[in-house]
Amino acid sequence: MTFKRLITKNLTEWKNKPFRKPLLLRGARQVGKTTLALDFAKEHYDHLINLNLERPNHKEFFSRFNDARTLVDALFVSNNISFNELNKTLLFIDEIQESSEAINMLRFLYEDLPELNVIAAGSLLEHTLHRVKSFPVGRVEYLYVHPFNFQEFLLANGDDIAFSYLNQIPVPLAAHPALMEKFHKYVITGGMPEVVKSYVNTGMFADLKPVYESIWQSYKDDIEKYASNETQIRVLRHIINTAHLYIDSRIKFENFGQSNYRSREVGEAMRSLDDARVIQLIYPTTDTEPPLKPDLRKSPKLHFLDVGLLNHELNIQSELLSITDLSNAWKGAIIPEVITQEYLSLQTSSYRKPMFWTREKAQASAEVDLVLTHKNMAIPIEIKSGKVGTLKSLHQFIDRAHHPYAVRVFGGEFSIEQHSTPQKKKPYLLMNLPYYLGTKLPAYLDYFTENYKLN
Repeated sequence: MTFKRLITKNLTEWKNKPFRKPLLLRGARQVGKTTLALDFAKEHYDHLINLNLERPNHKEFFSRFNDARTLVDALFVSNNISFNELNKTLLFIDEIQESSEAINMLRFLYEDLPELNVIAAGSLLEHTLHRVKSFPVGRVEYLYVHPFNFQEFLLANGDDIAFSYLNQIPVPLAAHPALMEKFHKYVITGGMPEVVKSYVNTGMFADLKPVYESIWQSYKDDIEKYASNETQIRVLRHIINTAHLYIDSRIKFENFGQSNYRSREVGEAMRSLDDARVIQLIYPTTDTEPPLKPDLRKSPKLHFLDVGLLNHELNIQSELLSITDLSNAWKGAIIPEVITQEYLSLQTSSYRKPMFWTREKAQASAEVDLVLTHKNMAIPIEIKSGKVGTLKSLHQFIDRAHHPYAVRVFGGEFSIEQHSTPQKKKPYLLMNLPYYLGTKLPAYLDYFTENYKLN
């Protein structure tokens, strides 16, 4: 079963470049990097050389040959491919983090054999790159792969008409109920490719539990690869077993999860999980205009790789099936989590984590769920279901901003309204976006700022 991934267009653009560099696919384990490369190879190349460096006989090529031409010649002979077919062949190097020699070889493949198409993939690359002495800086390109987003979920389920409605700006109001229903299913399922495949095959949420368990257990089994000593292994195990309980809450490293672990120990372990993209740290900013800078001295929030895995760990899938307003799920934490996941799925050519905004003063604290830079503006995005008058933190941000634009992501229909802040009576424009438009945020910010001005 082959699923269409939107990121495939990035691969096509890479292939068509006249001066193409080796492409390194980055992302957490089991988000579909290998499948993406292999499906792309079937469609665009006459020949594929598929190496998995967890296999000793595949890894041996890079320890035996330190010259790019000799290496490729040996690979072509082993795969019965004529060297004249160089530009019709994809060399795919999977699990490249297992060999520093292979990582170093990317430079020489680019310099000596630019006609050869080379894609590499790996998990835990951030940990490996620290140990590579001569990483080929400037000789490789990156592409970041994420779990399926809602658009890809629709395509996987054959909902092409819903997909086409989703991509109309503004979204037709007639499509709202159906899109909300389908997004509800996506929030329950999440975007891990193996889970999506199982759901598409059976249509039963009950069949997904062992798939989640297998994926999450594989992350737990990887813990020793993130750690440098036994103490860090214990800290990592504690975090991965308790982090789901602190989603969408500000956390402290010291004594995290009611433990006795010190701030330094927890911080090191958290950063290792962040590098692996399994559980990430999202920091606040206090800025109301670009450039937005994360304040690393303030308490961050935690973000899970995938909302389906989070639901599994929280054991709330059955609860989600029975509620109508997702903003009420798990004390309101699930929707901010999935909207952040949707936004991160757009980070493909470069990887920039979003920030939330905070103002921490005595008797006047405020917090806005997301703040995004758009056309030299820092635009606040509140994620909730409340009435306009309850947007207290958003109003505090707008009172300090140099523009009139704000966004509310909620469970209602799309609309754009004009209001004034309660305190300073500053007029502003509020765009109300339904939950299912998370992946369309940049496009809607374009539409909003280009077409609407204050009266």
